[in-house]
Amino acid sequence: MSQVSSGNFTFITTEIEGVIIVDAKSYGDRRGYFMETYKRPDFEAGGITCDFVQDNQSSSTRGVLRGLHFQIEHPQAKLVRVLHGTVFDVCVDLRPGSPTWGKWEGAILSAQNRRQLFIPRGFAHGFLVLSDEAEFSYKCDDVYHPGDEGGLMWNDPAIGIEWPALEGDEAFDPAKLVLSDKDLAHPPLESLR
Repeated sequence: MSQVSSGNFTFITTEIEGVIIVDAKSYGDRRGYFMETYKRPDFEAGGITCDFVQDNQSSSTRGVLRGLHFQIEHPQAKLVRVLHGTVFDVCVDLRPGSPTWGKWEGAILSAQNRRQLFIPRGFAHGFLVLSDEAEFSYKCDDVYHPGDEGGLMWNDPAIGIEWPALEGDEAFDPAKLVLSDKDLAHPPLESLR
């Protein structure tokens, strides 16, 4: 892992090429804080050169697991962050020919750490809400295309995601998860070979 700083941002590479953790400086006083969350010239200096065209936001409660999702013909790069609460955000490399195909990367994102995660095109993405509730925000470099959705099993042993315990729990407990019927029906990684 290496890091590059530009402006108010530090860009930290991960073990999967193209997946970047973004830390932003914030300036606070008795009134609260201010921070830049995106500034194109600084992001380009940090290796993120997307043209973002859509912003999304979701609200979820403790134990909600969303994912693992991807678009098939219209893949999206995403810049994700948490406005309120804490999530474990994860992505899985599905890029054909990638030396890290099928590998995952994850990061704790929270309103407190103000950390962001950049996920390039060609990845499945999901997150688990660790706090009582969370507001999740993300920028995408392509619009959502209904009917172009793909998904992967959240607990596929071939991927081996190490999901953390919910806040206040001692260990991860899959019985406490809340998933949509669609997310429960996603196939394993092997289906994409």
